[in-house]
Amino acid sequence: MTGPALGLLGIIVLLLAMFALRVPASFIMAIVGFIGIVFASSWKSAMTLLGTDLWATFSGYGFTVIPMFILLGEFIFHAGLSDRLYRAAHIWFGHWRGGVAVSTVMACSGFSAICGSNTATAATMTAVAIPSMKKYKYHPCLMGGAVAAGSTLGVMIPPSIVLVVYGLYTGQSISKLFFGTLIPGLVLTVLMMLTILAICTRHPEWGPKGEQTTWSQKIRALPEVLDILILFAAIMIALLSGVVTATEAAAASSFLGLILCLIRRKLPWKKFKAAVEDTLRISCMVFMIVAGATIFGRFMALTRLPSESAQWIGGLALPSWVVLVLMLVCYAIGGCIMDALAFLLISLPIFFELVKQMGYDPVWFGVVITLITTMGAITPPVAICCFIVSGMSKDISIGQVYKGSMYFLPAYIITLILLMLIPAYMVLMLANLVR
Repeated sequence: MTGPALGLLGIIVLLLAMFALRVPASFIMAIVGFIGIVFASSWKSAMTLLGTDLWATFSGYGFTVIPMFILLGEFIFHAGLSDRLYRAAHIWFGHWRGGVAVSTVMACSGFSAICGSNTATAATMTAVAIPSMKKYKYHPCLMGGAVAAGSTLGVMIPPSIVLVVYGLYTGQSISKLFFGTLIPGLVLTVLMMLTILAICTRHPEWGPKGEQTTWSQKIRALPEVLDILILFAAIMIALLSGVVTATEAAAASSFLGLILCLIRRKLPWKKFKAAVEDTLRISCMVFMIVAGATIFGRFMALTRLPSESAQWIGGLALPSWVVLVLMLVCYAIGGCIMDALAFLLISLPIFFELVKQMGYDPVWFGVVITLITTMGAITPPVAICCFIVSGMSKDISIGQVYKGSMYFLPAYIITLILLMLIPAYMVLMLANLVR
């Protein structure tokens, strides 16, 4: 069997195993990749390559960005600052028709600015926002859809764990990726809010108005979001200045987050311990996915499937935009059927080389595929954010969450179209400011 044929067989076995076995994607990638290396070379070579590649991947300080940003989000969550963020948004927007759902998206956006994980955002905002929307008798579809869709902002607003992994895996600047996704994340947030207002215009009974608040109450609520603004500003200013690296900025922001929580006396020892334990659990999960993808990526490199695929597609003389659209379709389908980060790392060895050959900017491409695969978090059959919302809210069925989430898909599509039509203004304008 030739090298590329062996690589294609490995991909088929990988996908079948992911569907058929109840085993984490990271282990399946590692096992299939290791066995593939044995077939492509030898057992001795597989053991040598395994140790060398994994050491080369994890011995650098760059990967400390991941646990540091996760730790920051866990500090904020366990200190209850996410509750204060939601209360402030509710005071400002809760009196609108659908305003509590708008407040939920705003709170998701703010929490995402210091969390970086859509699943953590989904769990947090389900616990915080769903009871309030139930109080005002919101429709289950709007409740579930607003929280599930809003939680996907966790990977579209920096610091994003997916973008960190993409940057480390492809050698791109994490700072550029963070600034490049600022405008798309803001655009997606605004479009989600407009979606809620449009839903409530057509179905007024879905989102009844909350209590009217005074300007005095609104002004007094602003200090509630001061902590989040300080943390987000500290991260972005530090990265933009070029004085610190992404790793140093992550460590400094985690320390600053800890200090703020301690000053407010919101992080007793029990919650501190829980934050550290959750950070270890989530970080290990991410690292295992990266390790599995590293092994599988080495297998792909040995089979020469990525390079020969790029040469084959280049020989078809198709316009580059057609090839790009085909790749994005693959990412959209892949994001629907498996974990977004796992699929991203499986596909990058094949597609990233082709993207560079076609002349597309790697930072822009990273933002685009992050948006595309993130849609999978609210798109059946996997839709992990929908499962979290439904699982934590027993009286909201998974079908209702699915239905509510579908209303927000146009927001993603419009954001994607803008990314394709005006990449310079959507991504590169801010990304190129980074030194």
